[in-house]
Amino acid sequence: MTIVYGILLVLHLLGWAIVLGGTLVSMKSPRIAPGVLHGILTALVTGIAMVGMHDSVYPSDPKLVMAKFGIKLVIAIVVTALVIVGTREPAKVTTRFLGAIAGLVVVNVCLAVLWS
Repeated sequence: MTIVYGILLVLHLLGWAIVLGGTLVSMKSPRIAPGVLHGILTALVTGIAMVGMHDSVYPSDPKLVMAKFGIKLVIAIVVTALVIVGTREPAKVTTRFLGAIAGLVVVNVCLAVLWS
């Protein structure tokens, strides 16, 4: 199970990296890059799977804070919604729209790293 958890963690981080990278690259000509939707869906699904597996992989870890995961999930859902809206309605995508996506990704990463 530890190997599966590690693979999910790598995929989760790659998903967030795709979202952030694709968003920052598209800032000059505002649009949702093709891989961003796949990146956020990968990050969302693997994040949920990792929370579900956490107790079986780390049974004695007292650092599992469900509030942290709840806040991170809400942010991930908001980013997913923004990416879906931007993909379906490209006219709504502006530099501020992309900035909101990038900012929420950075907040989510900061919560993961700094909240222990």
